[in-house]
Amino acid sequence: MKSKEILFLSNGHGEDAINSQIVNALRTSAPDIQVSAMPIVGDGAAYSRSTVPIIGPTSPMPSGGVFYMNPLFFLKDLRAGLIRLTLQQVKAASAHSQQCDLVVTTGDIVAAGFAHATGRPYIIFLSAHSTYYEGLADLGFLLNYLLSSEQCLAIFTRDALTAADLNQQGFEKAIFVGNPVMDNLNATGKDLQLKPGVRTIALLPGSRLPEANDNLVLLLKLVKEIAANSTLPVQFRAALVPSLMLELDNIAARSGWLHREGKLVCQEIKQHGSEKAATVEVICYSDAFADILQQSNLVIGMTGTAIEQAVGLGKPVITIPGNGPSFTYRFAEAQNRLLGDSVQVIGKEPANPEIIKEAAASVDRTLQDKKYLETCVKNGLERMGRSGGSSQIADRLTKYLSD
Repeated sequence: MKSKEILFLSNGHGEDAINSQIVNALRTSAPDIQVSAMPIVGDGAAYSRSTVPIIGPTSPMPSGGVFYMNPLFFLKDLRAGLIRLTLQQVKAASAHSQQCDLVVTTGDIVAAGFAHATGRPYIIFLSAHSTYYEGLADLGFLLNYLLSSEQCLAIFTRDALTAADLNQQGFEKAIFVGNPVMDNLNATGKDLQLKPGVRTIALLPGSRLPEANDNLVLLLKLVKEIAANSTLPVQFRAALVPSLMLELDNIAARSGWLHREGKLVCQEIKQHGSEKAATVEVICYSDAFADILQQSNLVIGMTGTAIEQAVGLGKPVITIPGNGPSFTYRFAEAQNRLLGDSVQVIGKEPANPEIIKEAAASVDRTLQDKKYLETCVKNGLERMGRSGGSSQIADRLTKYLSD
């Protein structure tokens, strides 16, 4: 008897990660089910790490999949072969899905469109829509049509409020069972070389190069400002992707820092109210993301999913806009609406010296605001939910396959 097979589709790097979490849970609960994937954006690195076969062509685009933030990015993607790549991916997904029993898609209208085009029954994790964004989940005509189709068996939402909203709009198959991005965030016991009793600030510059390089340069400027003016002793730990670790020599040279085996060092920082010069360190890791998040008192980030995870863990987050293409003010402002008061967006343009000074002051103020820090814990649970969403979704996939 042929084993069941699921094709996973996803429209973005964060969406790849969500699907990979579901795959990992599925392999634990139902190891006989076969899986395959078609990442629509990027190279599908999350699938590769989870050893999920990729069934069609992939190619990173200049926009990194966020061309909706700027029409110029869309034009760059077109010149890079977006239309040809998309047609090839649709053809590959449609052909491969014929041997699959179910399609699971994560993302937005593009992800739903790909799933619908296969003609197979599908389930969607609607990661790109939230009632927190819009006050009312406005799916638009086409997505409304796709999710109303008999092919669409279930709509998993990213938060409980959106599920309730969609239910009221007539989508009875909308359900919230947890957000998979909150899974697999348990500390591993990695030694972060932390000084006891000193508040820890996590730095998250993002994962897409070369943008992450530029983001880290901005964050190092902010670190210097914090070190010079903080009224509290603080220490910094950066969670980087491996490819960014390889750029630390160049980043240090651009920023006037020294790089020594993953440790960025800046000397002769003049602290406010003192004539003594101080040295500040940023210790970087490519294998300690969960540990850094768990042990941080505050997060400074210029990224997407990682900030959502930080908020879900109850951490206060400071963000400063970059030059993009991904993390711009427009993105940060939308993220703030999604995640609520846990996120403070400083500045409405790419960070300049004044914005960096304002952000440093906000960091110092936030670390001393006990009442606000307590609200961040409550808000994180409300906006992101508890861990376990991957297992809940995996269990439901198994049920759909057995019905």
